[in-house]
This record gives sequence, C-alpha cells and structure tokens, in this order.
Amino acid sequence: MALEITDANFEEKVLKSDQPVMVDFWAAWCGPCRMVGPIIDDISQEYEGKAVVGKLDVDANQEFAAKYGVRNIPTVLIFQNGEVVGRQVGVAPKNTYAEALDALL
Repeated sequence: MALEITDANFEEKVLKSDQPVMVDFWAAWCGPCRMVGPIIDDISQEYEGKAVVGKLDVDANQEFAAKYGVRNIPTVLIFQNGEVVGRQVGVAPKNTYAEALDALL
C-alpha cells in the first residue's frame, strides 16, 4: 500500500526525503482517482526501498494541494530533493508513472 501523506507529514515524508517521491493527489469521490489508486499501490510495492510512493487525500489535506497548484485530480507529482520534477494530470498507464521514477533512480 502507498504511504498516506497528509499536510502534517508532507514536509517530513516528501520534501525532506533523500529518495525520489511520487505523490498521488486524489479524493474518494473521484472516479478516475479510483482507476489510478491500484496503479500507485503496485508502484509503491515495486519501488519499496528505492522511492517513496504515497497518496494525499485533497479533501482532508488542502494546504499542499493548493501550494502545488493541483486543480484537477488525479494529479501525480514527482519530487526530488524537495522540488517538483514531474507532473501527470489525469489517468495514465502504469509505465508512465514507473518511467518517471526510473528516470530519477
């Protein structure tokens, strides 16, 4: 399972990570988000120990969604050294997300 990321732990888990970080910004009511969710869970298992993969519920955690301009969900952001280095808006195939992380490993 992907790590649960919240406004409270975002800085520690994402911005201060020494590994690449993938964050899925989603909401329970969002149909396309339910399609991306299992893909993100798969990637979190495949990249365990190599990258941090997590999900942030935008309804419960609005601070960082607003800070990074997430207006449409699902949006997946890739961070490295605390900076956004990739963005995928909408549903994409698994290899799109995997290749974004592979490029940083």
